[in-house]
Amino acid sequence: MKEEKILKERINLLEKEIAILTEKIEDMESVLKEINDLKLEIKGLKLFLGREHPKFKNQFPEIIKKILPVIK
Repeated sequence: MKEEKILKERINLLEKEIAILTEKIEDMESVLKEINDLKLEIKGLKLFLGREHPKFKNQFPEIIKKILPVIK
């Protein structure tokens, strides 16, 4: 009888852990979708700027090199 109670408690804990993990995964999926949307928007902006300002294509890699050390 005591073993059954312990087993039920463990099952309940596992069910709660699974629910929490599922919730976290759903949160991560929504964040990942937002990141992918932002990546697409950035690509569009780069294309637009490259067409409107041809110098941008040459200057962009230099800008990124200067920004990356600051971000890290």
